[in-house]
Amino acid sequence: MDEPTIPSSIADIDASWMAAALGQLITDVNHEQIGEGVGVSSAVYRSMLEGGDLDSVVVKLPALAEEAVFTSTVLRMYIREVRFFENLAGQSPIRVPAGYHGAVDLETSQFVQVMEDMGSMRMVDQNEGMNVDDAQRAVDELAAWHATFWRKADEPVDRGDVVCLSDPIYPAVLPMVFAEGWEKVNNAMDVDPVIAAVGPGWVDWMPSALERLSGAPNTITHGDYRADNILFDDDGNVVLLDFQLTGRGSASYDLAYFVTQSLAPDVAATHETALFNRWLDGLIAAGVPEADTANLWDRYRDAALFCLVYPIVASRGMDFSDERQYSLVHNMNTRFVRAVDQLHLADLL
Repeated sequence: MDEPTIPSSIADIDASWMAAALGQLITDVNHEQIGEGVGVSSAVYRSMLEGGDLDSVVVKLPALAEEAVFTSTVLRMYIREVRFFENLAGQSPIRVPAGYHGAVDLETSQFVQVMEDMGSMRMVDQNEGMNVDDAQRAVDELAAWHATFWRKADEPVDRGDVVCLSDPIYPAVLPMVFAEGWEKVNNAMDVDPVIAAVGPGWVDWMPSALERLSGAPNTITHGDYRADNILFDDDGNVVLLDFQLTGRGSASYDLAYFVTQSLAPDVAATHETALFNRWLDGLIAAGVPEADTANLWDRYRDAALFCLVYPIVASRGMDFSDERQYSLVHNMNTRFVRAVDQLHLADLL
């Protein structure tokens, strides 16, 4: 059966296309869009199938918003996702969806990824925030991920599977998209004075922070380790989604983003130090040399301040008339304020 072409939209994926992608006799396919208000860099669909071994699969295509497609293309996000399933998924100590078919045009970044449907797993709404028990499990599995790839990220960077946090593309692109998002957020919602004070200096601080966050010892970072991308199976094990921001950098990057943006402010304030220490113990127990962990708290603070980029830049492709999307940016900003205050992040600027 011939390799299917990369679809330009979900309408191009019919039974014959899916049969070629899966290598099965598919007689009918029906799509429904899912994940609206959860992720903005891709359009995600559940495809119900007839005639094959699978009842359903999940299909990812480029985002429907042009702003999100632009950012995702220049940051090689769609390339990273396809390459993850091709070259890295089999090494992940965390369960990830099975990848059934992936293809990407390296020139245009038009892509498709067909994967296992994990819709039966328990989800945590990032707007509500993750509870401590789930957060502990997520931190334990994150430590295993980081330890697995510890000091082994150079080859994936050389292959183009992941992008180093010090890659020139970030300081080249982020100031522009941050400025656009900053204007949109400030026009659409009341920005906390803490963010208003930190934001203007963030762009000038960002390049040096990325240099520090990419220094050795490093690992493969997930890059978007947050509640909306973390599912739990019946035994409480993590099932991890979304591999469009995988990178080479400090392991603290993922942890800081997770704790500061996926936990409610009061939960993070109470448990942040314990979660950091739990993760650190997990790294060492998994074989990471203790000497390699000496500066991880400093990098944690750098990453926590850098994470203002997520709600600000993501807002460019968001529809603020959608309550879920508006609330996500608002909650991420509120949690960022907590981090700035408690971790004294303004001192880093």
